[in-house]
Amino acid sequence: MAKFKVIISGGGTGGHIFPAIAIANAIKKLRPNTKFLFVGALGRMEMTKVPEAGFEIVGLPIMGLQRKLTFKNLKFPFMLLKSAAMARKIVKGFKPDIAIGVGGYASGPLLRAAEKANVPTLLQEQNSYAGLTNKILGKKAQKICVAYDGMEVFFPKEKIILTGNPVRSEVIKLEGKKERAEEFFKLDPAKKTLLVVGGSLGAWSVNEAVEKSIVAWEKEGIQVIWQTGKLFHKRAQNAALGKESWLKVTEFIKRMDLGYAAADLVVSRAGALAVSELCLVKKPSIFIPLPSAAEDHQTKNAKVLSTLGAAILLSDAEVREKLEQEVLGLINNEEELTRLSENISPLGYHDAADIIANEVVKLMINK
Repeated sequence: MAKFKVIISGGGTGGHIFPAIAIANAIKKLRPNTKFLFVGALGRMEMTKVPEAGFEIVGLPIMGLQRKLTFKNLKFPFMLLKSAAMARKIVKGFKPDIAIGVGGYASGPLLRAAEKANVPTLLQEQNSYAGLTNKILGKKAQKICVAYDGMEVFFPKEKIILTGNPVRSEVIKLEGKKERAEEFFKLDPAKKTLLVVGGSLGAWSVNEAVEKSIVAWEKEGIQVIWQTGKLFHKRAQNAALGKESWLKVTEFIKRMDLGYAAADLVVSRAGALAVSELCLVKKPSIFIPLPSAAEDHQTKNAKVLSTLGAAILLSDAEVREKLEQEVLGLINNEEELTRLSENISPLGYHDAADIIANEVVKLMINK
């Protein structure tokens, strides 16, 4: 059996990195002797998360353009040219059989270099609104794996494969974990549990809305697992003083499977990874899209679900005023919780990583 070489490029957020790792692991299942090289952006989280998953990674000095006028933007063209030159050298040295782009700064220069070296390319677009880099790269990619219907407005229809988003398998296996989750978080099994997830740095508006709702939620007997992110953690700990029996403050949840298993209702941003995981674990959810996300793609992700009656959508601008009552109105409404769970369930794709891996192997064999 031929030994294949695969480059996977992209990153910047968990929403790009974890699907990339899931794809690599699925390819490994099909072709165990495949050699992988990840290409990321220096200083971004992929430079630590990918090695932790057991894969080699090299970094490009690529950066994004800032939305406002800053000195950093003056460096952008130089970093782009340097990254393009490095990408050409990486492709020439590694000699990949395929290059996979998952979105993020590094995928642009790397996949362009692969295209110019006549290496087949495959894109994985996680969002319902395609990012600029993927829209450009899609013109020459052999296959484009997407998570939502209707993506032919961004890509050539004949190249599109509807696969869903690859997710971490260990995160979505919840069977038999409810009791363990309650022990892990020291929860009362008789009370309803709200899980609030705001990302690794945190969601300031969401965190402030939770802080504002503490008194009302305590009166209602709700218990809360509150993932604050790094920047809000200390303030949240102060807000939870004396309330630790029901208000569980954590900077980051390493066992997200147990977080999901414990939750009766979830409040989350609407990044592609979070949306895909919540569809697969069938959790009633309130999505608060990050307004500064590129092309406002988080709002578009959440709108797909809210239009189908599969989730509640609250804008970032209204979350401070409306989250408290939205939670109170939902969490003890069994009929509405069941409706949301039933409506979100069919939107999850269980075998996304395996479907993408099969496409990758086909492209490598037929190149």
